[in-house]
Amino acid sequence: NPNQAPSTTTTTVTNAQLQAMIDQGFNAPLAARDANRTGDDSHTSGMGVRRTERWFERMETVFRISNCLAENQVKLATCTLLAGALTWWNSYVRIVGNDAVFVMTWIELKKKIEDKYCLRNEMKKIETEF
Repeated sequence: NPNQAPSTTTTTVTNAQLQAMIDQGFNAPLAARDANRTGDDSHTSGMGVRRTERWFERMETVFRISNCLAENQVKLATCTLLAGALTWWNSYVRIVGNDAVFVMTWIELKKKIEDKYCLRNEMKKIETEF
C-alpha cells in the first residue's frame, strides 16, 4: 500500500546501557589523550582552559541577551562550535543520537567540554585562582 508508512524497528536502550555505550566509546580515547598530555605549562595546554572558559562566558552572555530558554541552550551553543570541537560534537551526536544530546543541560555540556578539552590539574589551578 503506497499510503502505508514504512515499518521501523525500535530497540529499547536503558539509561545504564546508554551510559555504558558512551563510556565505552569515550574512555579509551580520553585515556589516550590524557597519556599524551604532559600537564606542564611550558606549552599551550593552559590555553585550552582559558579559551574554553571564555567561550562559556560568551555563550552565557548570548543566552542572557537573547532570552534563550534553557531547553535551547545546548542547541545554540553547539551551533557555534568550530574545527576539532565541531568534529568531536558530531561524533558524540552520532554515538548517542539527537534525542539524547538535546535533552542535555548547559551544565552537562560544559562538563563534557571541560572533560574533553581541559586538563584536570589545569582546571583545579583555575578554580583556586577564583
